[in-house]
Amino acid sequence: MHRFSLIISLLIVVSSCALNKTFLHPFALHKGDSLSAYIPEMNDTLTLSFNDDLSTHITNSDGKTPDLPYTIETILFPNCAGDTLYGWFMKPDSNYNGTTIYFLHGNAANVAYQYLFATPFVNAGYQVFIFDYSGFGFSQGEATRKAVHSDATDAFHYLLSREDIKHDHLLIYGQSLGGHLSVVIANENQNKIDGLITEGAFSSHKDIAANSVPLLGRIFTREMYSAEKNIVKFKKPILIIHSTEDTRIPFEQGERLYELANEPKEFYVIDKPHIRGPLFYADSITEKMDRMVNP
Repeated sequence: MHRFSLIISLLIVVSSCALNKTFLHPFALHKGDSLSAYIPEMNDTLTLSFNDDLSTHITNSDGKTPDLPYTIETILFPNCAGDTLYGWFMKPDSNYNGTTIYFLHGNAANVAYQYLFATPFVNAGYQVFIFDYSGFGFSQGEATRKAVHSDATDAFHYLLSREDIKHDHLLIYGQSLGGHLSVVIANENQNKIDGLITEGAFSSHKDIAANSVPLLGRIFTREMYSAEKNIVKFKKPILIIHSTEDTRIPFEQGERLYELANEPKEFYVIDKPHIRGPLFYADSITEKMDRMVNP
């Protein structure tokens, strides 16, 4: 019996480490890295690169600095583990609408890859704060599910300390793993925010693990924190976005979160691949977010 218990305990420890790798796919950034993307609004390709101080340098297809309607402030701040996390504070130049978005990205890549998802909101007049979890991008530390939660809490406290968001509206927007996480952070801080938006979020770690590995995924996944357990306690406005064409996170998990959510709530059904809402539905999403802070 003792040997059996030892084997089970060992399996749980091993599976927990393996599941960190299953849930998290961090891409590191280095000073010499660059990323190019076509920007439809500018009818041009922009290239992101990084200066020695890790600030962002943007050039167009002619190699010149484009006249962008926003600025990107590079943020370096400590987490509770003593590591330095990297982020951006993106500010529109002239049409700020009084609302800041705390943007929690998904389980892969880094902030540079989120550029296309964040800029539609900045162009619409929102300030956007986005950062990388431990082990992602330029952020120090190890990527674990525990670190993701504590990092998101530390980043939220950093955001609240900024003078340029005091007395403003504050929304949390999370995509995929960040969507699941955003429900937890929103519930834990709901007296400090005006509303929550999730896109392509899974309902719990056990649910998404079971989707990949039926039965065993659910048995050996330690929940730690879950969106479905937190969403029932959240009382502020919530917008749940999920695509019927999402092949990463089952549509039914978005429906599950909506079913558990309290009023006022809205379920926005879209199409297109996983977490492409800001690319194809920015106008309607921003209209719904405006109504959340100005009912």
